[in-house]
Amino acid sequence: MRTASTLRFTLALGGMLLFAGCAVNPVTGNRNFTLMSEADEMRKGRQVAAEVSKAYAVYDDLPVLQKYVNEIGQKLAKKSHRPKLDYHFTVVDSPQVNAFALPGGYIYVTRGILAYLNSEAELAAVLGHEIAHVTARHSVQQYSASTAANIGTLLLGVFVPQLGGQAAQSLMGLANNALLSGYGRSHELEADRLGAEYLARSGYDPQAMIRVIGVLKNQELFDIEVAKQEGREPRRYHGIFATHPDNDTRLQEVVGEAKQYIVPGAIMDDRRAEFLRQTEGMAFGDSAVQGIIRGNTFQHKELDFTLSFPPGWRIRNQPDKVVALSPEGDGMMQLSLIGNPENSPADLARQRFRLEFSSEIVSTTSNGLPIAMVTSTAQDGKPFKAGVIYHDNKAYVLAGGSTSPDAFDRHLPVITSAINSFRPLTDAEQKSIRALEIRTITATKGTSYAGLARTSPLGQNAENYLRLLNGQYPNGEPVSGQILKIVK
Repeated sequence: MRTASTLRFTLALGGMLLFAGCAVNPVTGNRNFTLMSEADEMRKGRQVAAEVSKAYAVYDDLPVLQKYVNEIGQKLAKKSHRPKLDYHFTVVDSPQVNAFALPGGYIYVTRGILAYLNSEAELAAVLGHEIAHVTARHSVQQYSASTAANIGTLLLGVFVPQLGGQAAQSLMGLANNALLSGYGRSHELEADRLGAEYLARSGYDPQAMIRVIGVLKNQELFDIEVAKQEGREPRRYHGIFATHPDNDTRLQEVVGEAKQYIVPGAIMDDRRAEFLRQTEGMAFGDSAVQGIIRGNTFQHKELDFTLSFPPGWRIRNQPDKVVALSPEGDGMMQLSLIGNPENSPADLARQRFRLEFSSEIVSTTSNGLPIAMVTSTAQDGKPFKAGVIYHDNKAYVLAGGSTSPDAFDRHLPVITSAINSFRPLTDAEQKSIRALEIRTITATKGTSYAGLARTSPLGQNAENYLRLLNGQYPNGEPVSGQILKIVK
């Protein structure tokens, strides 16, 4: 059959590409397919790091924390397979639970992931895992495989033009999947193995790798439940367990291999007390510069505004917008910053919502700010109300709608009220805005997470947040004398 012969050609072409660029893997000593030299890897890492710095601010509220994380990372890197690389370890100001590595030794952890760790050994496990991605050149291999796949698609179209574009892409897709499948799983498992080795060589218990995976899996499971409450997709951590084999026996095996690197008689302290000391006072959740949520109010210190959403609505602060959902899930409001004002709020409203001049637009002022109030119908036929507000040479849009006309009629008064609540901060509010912070207390007899949750600012899920923060999710309880993380 022509299809079978073409597929053989495709696979042969993939073989030629594999022989075209091979380099010795620093970890295994084997030759791996790669289209990027080490010099290219360093250059690419610097380029991407410059872009990362634009997307993620360095967390500088606790300079000692940056120093601490860098010291742990450098300690591990010296025990790795590429100790002479110029490694950079950075804590970024993000509440997301994440860590990632760039080519050439640029490694990032979020303060969000640090909040859920409970010892220096667990921090070392996260860093060791990411160092392993660098030492094994995983990103380089993935880049090379992806590039080869694209080249193969192009060449297949040239040499077998009778297939046509769509057919060529379909067949090459089969080869691409064969080439790329398993990369995530095999790389993550190898990073666990190597990370555990670096832990053992640096004086940490390699089983900390297993504990971190358990902590992050619990965090993910909890977020699935919270996402259901908030009507959103659950967050996913990109590494460590995201693409792990389902069979944890293999994970136990690869981490267990690190025992051979433990110095006989060595006492491996997880240094929990030191880790808690270093993270004391770290911001939890949104930082003041990102805007903070207190009850049903959103305040943004840097942009100098506040507004109040209806009581009971679930508020989410996202990088590019603030979203509020009604308790029943049939109403939503969204606040967006859309740029610098041009012309009047009414003109911007017409442009933004593609309104005819006959649409209902009321130009007025609210709390001393120029505003255009819009009541109209979206392209899907659903009614909405919006306010286009000008403040401090910036334009904001706060729009609200519902799943049905009846629901919109019920929510219209609170949507209007929320729009009218947008105003500049007072001097007192400016001074009072601060992020929630990680603090520690010592548990006494009778201390419970339910009791701590009653006075916690973490909301309806405070009890389980506290369990997660202290590594006791889903049903653990404090014991007398235990040092606990709380949020204040």
